[in-house]
Amino acid sequence: MKKKIGISYTEVNAPNYWNWFTSDDLGTDLELLELSFEKNNVEDIASCDGFVLTGGIDVEPSIFGGAQDYPHRPESFLPERDAFEKLIYERAKREKVPLLGICRGMQYINILEGGKVYDDIGENANVVHKKAAEDKVHQVSVVEDSLLCAVTGQLQGSVNSAHHQAVHPDHLGVSLMVSAYSEAGDGIIEGLEYKDKSDAGFMIGVQWHPERMKEKENNPFSQKIKEQFIIEVRNHKR
Repeated sequence: MKKKIGISYTEVNAPNYWNWFTSDDLGTDLELLELSFEKNNVEDIASCDGFVLTGGIDVEPSIFGGAQDYPHRPESFLPERDAFEKLIYERAKREKVPLLGICRGMQYINILEGGKVYDDIGENANVVHKKAAEDKVHQVSVVEDSLLCAVTGQLQGSVNSAHHQAVHPDHLGVSLMVSAYSEAGDGIIEGLEYKDKSDAGFMIGVQWHPERMKEKENNPFSQKIKEQFIIEVRNHKR
């Protein structure tokens, strides 16, 4: 039986996540599975050996005590998505299932761990980070001795950016540590992982979009993360 990587529903750019995992990556023993509140396929969560929490619409502010009105607020939220992805995260944490949190996915991990996000990072930071016709590009600095550093083999590098919210440094999830920061001088948190990894599954959260970077095959902040995640999925034992 093939092992499954569950990719959470997103309302934007969904094919990028599926195309990121090539046939060579998956081989004959892995397959991709959409996990979606629209399908309500809760039972499929338990069949997965890896999860990708994708980017997309802002998390409903009432979940973390955020403002209901703020700059660049979406016209509506998707509380059904929030509730469904909470089930995915709880399964990942409880059963130590390998997990990647991308953009909104990383922010939501922080929220589910008791943290908060900026409602909006502000116009100065938005010049560097906010979604535009094309992803913006900037440098990140990686925390030495972090899991992210071990996986990528890098202390700094270039990533893409398309977001107007970010993990709030004064409200970091209780079990989390920062693994990367923006080098743009705005203090934006670019990476999260568990502080105590001794009794936890593999988890990397990134604020950028490794699945749609330009030249992603040659950028360790995409390729090396994907490669290690796939190794962890193959090694996961239920």
